[in-house]
Amino acid sequence: MDFLKKLRPFDIVVIVLILAAIMVFFATSTGKRMTSSKQIVADAKVEIEVYFRGVVVTSKNSPFKEGDETFITIRNVPYTKLKIKSTSYERKKIMLPAAGSKYQVVEDITSPFNYDFLVTVEDNAKITKDGAVVGGNKIKIGLPVTLEGLDYKLNGVVSNITYLQSVDENTINNELDAEVNKNQDVH
Repeated sequence: MDFLKKLRPFDIVVIVLILAAIMVFFATSTGKRMTSSKQIVADAKVEIEVYFRGVVVTSKNSPFKEGDETFITIRNVPYTKLKIKSTSYERKKIMLPAAGSKYQVVEDITSPFNYDFLVTVEDNAKITKDGAVVGGNKIKIGLPVTLEGLDYKLNGVVSNITYLQSVDENTINNELDAEVNKNQDVH
């Protein structure tokens, strides 16, 4: 009892933290807790389409060129250079009323240098149950990214993710089920 009276609050916090660390280590080593490396179920090549809206470009040429490399930043974290697989662009459009309660889509002549770009880049991804992971970030539609080249740095949004190598969903689900069952000791 004299030992407990000599403990200070700081000592108690240190002891509790050490016990918690031992419990986490034990749970991980016995398979009760899954680490991030065990959540990866496949590797695959993916195409990531990035959409840029309302980019002002006064040059007659697109800043993006097929085959060039562009540096990608995901969630404000620099990642790596990726190859541009394809690119397309068109002038900004507007809708104008037409005869008979219909609308017509035409180029916006009030903004002659406004363009919308769609750029496709290719990368290797880790496939998890939550989707593709590139550079430690889950890649999802709507994710803001930045592409940077020699003469541009533009902010866009991921608009599509395509798996180039077939990733069989049944295989992924079976592997995940087996891993979950193993970790939960279900027999």
